[in-house]
Amino acid sequence: MTQFDTEIAVAGTVRLGDRSVKRIGYGAMQLAGPGVFGPPKDHDAALAVLRAAVAGGVNHIDTSDFYGPHVTNRLIREALHPYSDDLVIVTKIGARRGPEGSWDLATSAAELTSAVHDNLRNLGLETLDVVNLRIMFDVHGPAEGSIAEPLATLVDLQRQGLVRHIGLSNVTPRQVAEGRSMATIACVQNQYNLAHRDDDALIDDLAEAGIAYVPFFPLGGFSPLQSSALSDVARDLDATPMQVALAWLLQRSPNILLIPGTSSVGHLHENLAAGEIVLPAYAIATLDHIGKDAASA
Repeated sequence: MTQFDTEIAVAGTVRLGDRSVKRIGYGAMQLAGPGVFGPPKDHDAALAVLRAAVAGGVNHIDTSDFYGPHVTNRLIREALHPYSDDLVIVTKIGARRGPEGSWDLATSAAELTSAVHDNLRNLGLETLDVVNLRIMFDVHGPAEGSIAEPLATLVDLQRQGLVRHIGLSNVTPRQVAEGRSMATIACVQNQYNLAHRDDDALIDDLAEAGIAYVPFFPLGGFSPLQSSALSDVARDLDATPMQVALAWLLQRSPNILLIPGTSSVGHLHENLAAGEIVLPAYAIATLDHIGKDAASA
């Protein structure tokens, strides 16, 4: 067992579908080129990060075939295939990349079916562990609207044995409820962090239902003042702001799974080390004010 394996093991595990995964995983999005488009600047370095993540105990990798497109999945396959039995790879569908890198809606039955087959082929899998349906009524965040039609396609792909478990991404509580009326939902993946806490009630509801919540952009949307408050706490604890933000998420709710992304082995090890940080009460109170101040602004 490596030092980092020990560190992330301290944070415990969460059920993701029918599997148990460590609460600190790895998000592969940053392995693609600038703007998550095109190949990485350093191909070998990208492979090294993936191998270091697994060597450090990570058994949950988040990806999508529209990262690149096709880039991150092919890197994952090159670095890690054949996969270890405990590795859970979560992907997402519902978007495609335009020729110049735009993020375009792709939720027709044909597009979703093609996306599942692209993920299978490029990852080298016969069945995808978890597929998140990315809802893009508004690319900037969740927006209301029925998800029944695209979700029905994903449910059918699950019946065909191509998908084991279904998740939802960029969704509202109402859409989560609609999704749960149609299928067993394994996880919800939305933006959530110290400064962006719209999903507070949803996280608590999902925890009661035993559904994993996977926040993205753990440092996204911070004002300079909020970043300063986070940096002050990090300095007091001899940690980085990213480590403190991740530690706060781990302590926020037991159903939260983290997928911090990086293209650097050094930053990867820093992220994994967040599993051992236990925030004292004064730090949590200070950090909680970031979200409260944002809500009242």
